[in-house]
Amino acid sequence: MLLKTFGWSFAITAAGLALAGVLWGWQGLAIVAILSVLEISLSFDNAVINAGILRKMNPFWQKMFLTVGILIAVFGMRLVFPVVIVAITAKLGPIEAVRVAIQDHDRYEALVTSAHPAIAAFGGMFLLMIFLDFIFEDRDIKWLAWLEKPLAKLGKLDTLSVVVSLVVLIIAATTFATAVPVHDGEGTIDKATTVLLAGIGGLVTYLIVGGISDFFENRLEEAEEDEEGEDGAVEDAVPAGAKKGGGSVVGLAGKAAFFMFLYLEVIDASFSFDGVIGAFAITNDIFVMALGLGIGAMYIRSLTVFLVRKGTLDDYVYLEHGAHYAIGALAAILLISIKYEIPEVVTGLIGVLLIGLSFLSSVLRNRKEAESGDGSGAKPEVASGV
Repeated sequence: MLLKTFGWSFAITAAGLALAGVLWGWQGLAIVAILSVLEISLSFDNAVINAGILRKMNPFWQKMFLTVGILIAVFGMRLVFPVVIVAITAKLGPIEAVRVAIQDHDRYEALVTSAHPAIAAFGGMFLLMIFLDFIFEDRDIKWLAWLEKPLAKLGKLDTLSVVVSLVVLIIAATTFATAVPVHDGEGTIDKATTVLLAGIGGLVTYLIVGGISDFFENRLEEAEEDEEGEDGAVEDAVPAGAKKGGGSVVGLAGKAAFFMFLYLEVIDASFSFDGVIGAFAITNDIFVMALGLGIGAMYIRSLTVFLVRKGTLDDYVYLEHGAHYAIGALAAILLISIKYEIPEVVTGLIGVLLIGLSFLSSVLRNRKEAESGDGSGAKPEVASGV
């Protein structure tokens, strides 16, 4: 199971490190290895979130996530995306932007860094919407019940998450964004306007992609419910959004799975922003950066599939809660980083800590349920947690 799931990751790691050693020597090999670890530490919560979505999809789309998805993650977000950002913000042609990225590393780093406010605002708002939609939803299982119960009641108000996000965006734009010199020294740009526009772009992207995927998922569930009504009730073990056919569980397919796949890729893109920006603290060579972050991204993909196939989220029910709290923390960090520099180690540790606490809470909950099942008579509260 482990080798089958992580086999490609192990192989790509070996090939990538060998290539780094040949092209850039021992120093390049070490930098690639460090970048890989950085990406994994920053994106572990991403794997948990992805697993919660991927388990709804059928095997074909799970394979698409590991193949086409990894190409988008590595070449699209870690190699092409920074160059596109440079071309747009610096008003360079595509060829000139590529030339700068390959030949003028210092200027390339400066251009990407100058685009950080827009990148942080876009990614921060997208991730904030994911967190708010989760925390405002009334769930049967609650981790931090003292917080989640009142927020679930507030969540009955329509569009509350959008309102809260817009208020946060306005505060971030007026507090953390000020007019600053442009990269070429020709004048000033209104960073507040840039942050507002980019943040609205992230919000709109979430609403469009998430809304379309939810629409098709609901359509598929309704069709399956109609079919089940004709064929008889299915077993409780079959999750929502899945159906039984030939004795096996079949997940989302067709348009629903396609838009869910797009949603996954946008989530991955938002998670990759801090990794790409943080990588400049280690190197400004675009190819070294893409190789190191790409290896890390491959492990996140494999870990996602591992969590799905092992049913980890079903066994440790608070993991999704911890991952969403980590998303909320990352969204806040991205918005704060518009003005203040936050070390990558802080970002990574916060995510690991929250997921670790949620895992520990899940273990304790499972033990209580096991003791109750042994005849102790104590019925554990579903809403218990840390």
